[in-house]
Amino acid sequence: TEACALRDEYAKIQAAGATVIGVSPDTSEKHKAFREENDLPFDLLADTEHVVADAYGAWGERNMYGKKFMGIFRSTFLIDGDGNLLRVWKKVTPDEAGTDILAALEAA
Repeated sequence: TEACALRDEYAKIQAAGATVIGVSPDTSEKHKAFREENDLPFDLLADTEHVVADAYGAWGERNMYGKKFMGIFRSTFLIDGDGNLLRVWKKVTPDEAGTDILAALEAA
C-alpha cells in the first residue's frame, strides 16, 4: 500500500525535487519481483544485513500478538541533498505516505 501510494504521487514528488528510494531487508530478487508486480518507478535497495535500518533506528525488537522478534519499523526519512535529515515519520500511514511527503516537501 505504501509503495503504491508513493508510486501514485511519484511524478509530483520528483517535480518537487525529491528522489524516492525504498529500503528493506528483502533480497534484490524479491525487490525486483515486487517492483515489477506493482509497477514501481523508483529503486528498492536490499538491506539484508540491516546496516541502513540500524543506522536510522528502523531495526529492532518488535512485539506482535505476544511474540517478540527482530524486525523493521516502518519509517520514512526525508533527507536533503546535503545528507541532512529534515523529517522522520516513525509511524507511517501507508496509504497517506505520498501525500505526507508532498506536504513536507512543500513546507520545506
